[in-house]
Amino acid sequence: MPRLITLGDPPSSPLPEGAGSRSSKPDWVQANPASIDRALARALARSGGGWYAVDDRRMIRERPRAYTIAGEELVLWRTPSGVVRAAPEACPHMGASLDCAKTRGDNIVCPWHGLELGSRPHGRWRERTVHDDGVLVWVQLGEGASASGSSDREGVDETVTDAPILAPRPRPGTFLSGVIRMEARCEPSDILANRLDPWHGAHYHPHSFARLVVLDDDGDVLTVRVAYRVAGPLAVEVDATFHCPDRRTIVMTIVDGEGVGSVVETHATPISSDRCAVIEATIASSDRKGFGVARRLAPLLRGMINRRAGRLWVEDIAYAERRYALRQRARPRLRVVSGE
Repeated sequence: MPRLITLGDPPSSPLPEGAGSRSSKPDWVQANPASIDRALARALARSGGGWYAVDDRRMIRERPRAYTIAGEELVLWRTPSGVVRAAPEACPHMGASLDCAKTRGDNIVCPWHGLELGSRPHGRWRERTVHDDGVLVWVQLGEGASASGSSDREGVDETVTDAPILAPRPRPGTFLSGVIRMEARCEPSDILANRLDPWHGAHYHPHSFARLVVLDDDGDVLTVRVAYRVAGPLAVEVDATFHCPDRRTIVMTIVDGEGVGSVVETHATPISSDRCAVIEATIASSDRKGFGVARRLAPLLRGMINRRAGRLWVEDIAYAERRYALRQRARPRLRVVSGE
């Protein structure tokens, strides 16, 4: 292993004997495709509660903003009281786009003919259920969705829940967060598969990961020791777990070392049959006294967090898109034979 100068509180336990040594199995052997596929299949069998991560809550403002979620074109806006609302992007009158609509109080006003729309349904036009978790905005798709209902937009029956299925996060008011949203030509499963393969980290992202050792893999939870590169040989080393709380999310949680309890949530939201959005929320916390100063510098530090995450995802989207492209090539195609 390369020599590193580690900063902050290191993990409390030593590496297991042989882990990360020259005698251990190389990463390309440990990254077993069949094992990764089995972990992915277990994740995809879980329910997502009918909820889809949309974007950073800071991106939803009074001016309406359009998104396509699982093939459904929506518009989201924030009311004067701070409540986020979502509804079909097309006006029910003559189909005008509400992306460029104005708002009046809590409602949205069509730019073509002034039709004001809000909580009351207008024909088939009706608002969607929204959840603002303090970091991300989510939308629940399907008319009449309830805790006892189900959603099969992705071909899988899914019990609908009252709120998104979230992994544990730091307490509100104790963390610093950053969110990126990027789009890729792949399916949500390709995004999850990327994160279920931590063995690529130090090889594919040497600018960010100085070294990475998988400590345990029980099929549902991966535990890794990872050294995040700060600059040159300077790094912060932590133990972290990866697990999928629902079928469109994988969460990294720091469990030992600097920043225990901090999480990185990666949400894969389908846009269409061959495109999806990657919404990644970094939610950092620390018991150090100086972290209060860092939280006051949130706007500056948030930009740094997002740039670092964005750099990683430029590369990881290429990984996910390559995986998708290889799968598409392998699918049998119908051969059309002309009659005589």
